Amino acid sequence: MLIDTSGFFAVYSEKDKNHNQAKDIYQKSRLRLTTSYVLAEYVALASIRGLPRQGVLTFSEEILNDETIEIVWVEENLHTRAVELLLERQDKNYSLCDAVSFVIMRERNISEAATTDKHFEQEGFTRLLTS
Repeated sequence: MLIDTSGFFAVYSEKDKNHNQAKDIYQKSRLRLTTSYVLAEYVALASIRGLPRQGVLTFSEEILNDETIEIVWVEENLHTRAVELLLERQDKNYSLCDAVSFVIMRERNISEAATTDKHFEQEGFTRLLTS
């Protein structure tokens, strides 16, 4: 599964209504994939939602050091393909971070995402967390 920003937030924040479900999904998954854009967005989201900065950064560091999570580092070609997807879907409100995830998920035949983001469903993927 791909782990999106809201998925990491739900795993980390015990106050998130999806916390228990997210932890369960996270622990049971054998494939854990994310992107450098998701990690950047997570730090911003957690800060905006008022989580303690030290805890957010410690959790971010744990993700970086977790050998069970594959992190796709976004380079120019992937970024460009994501922008092309956004240009094709101008009727949608997808973020660049979402588009990068969609491109990767299609390339790797991944159908599930640990996310509350409805955009994943709009692109035909399975959203594992309720919003």
